[in-house]
Amino acid sequence: MQTKAIVVIDMQVDFVKGALGFPGAVGLDGRIASLLRRLSGYDIYFTLDTHHGDYLSTEEGRRLPIPHCLEGSPGYQLMGTLTPFANIGNTFKKETFGSLDLALRLKAKGYEEVAFCGIDSAICVFSNAVLAKAALPNAKIKVLRDYCASNSREAEQNAYQALKYTHIDVIEGDLE
Repeated sequence: MQTKAIVVIDMQVDFVKGALGFPGAVGLDGRIASLLRRLSGYDIYFTLDTHHGDYLSTEEGRRLPIPHCLEGSPGYQLMGTLTPFANIGNTFKKETFGSLDLALRLKAKGYEEVAFCGIDSAICVFSNAVLAKAALPNAKIKVLRDYCASNSREAEQNAYQALKYTHIDVIEGDLE
C-alpha cells in the first residue's frame, strides 16, 4: 500500500484557456505532467470541477456568474498532457470547491503524506488541502507552490499564509 499521494486540482481547459483561463495557468499542465512522470511511490488523484446546465441558479453561479466546466463541454476536459495519468478510479467530480469524496478516500487509504497542486491555489487547492488535513490530522499535507496557480496573487498569498496556520506546508520546488 502506498503511503503517499499527490492530488491534481481542476487542471481543466476552462481554467487554463477557457471561460476562467488566465495567463498564469498556461503551461502549468506541462509542469505538473513532468512532475508526475518523475514521481515514484505516490498514488495520483485528480479533481474535476463539475457543473451542469443549471449552474447560474446555484449558489456558486449566483456569486460567480460565468458558466464554466459544464460536464461534457470542451472546457470541462482535463488538459491533454495530464490525461495519461487520469482514470475513473483516481478522478473525483466535484460541484463545489472542495471534494468530500476525495477527503474520505484519502482518509480510507490512511496516507502519511498528501501533496496538492493545480488551480486555483486560493480557492480549490486551498479547500481540498484543508479537507485533507481534517481527514488525516496526523499526515503531512503539502501544497506545491511551484505547481499551483491563481488569478489573484493577493488571494494566493493570503491562502498560503492561512494554510501554514493550519499546519499545512507550502513548499517550493519538487517532492523528493
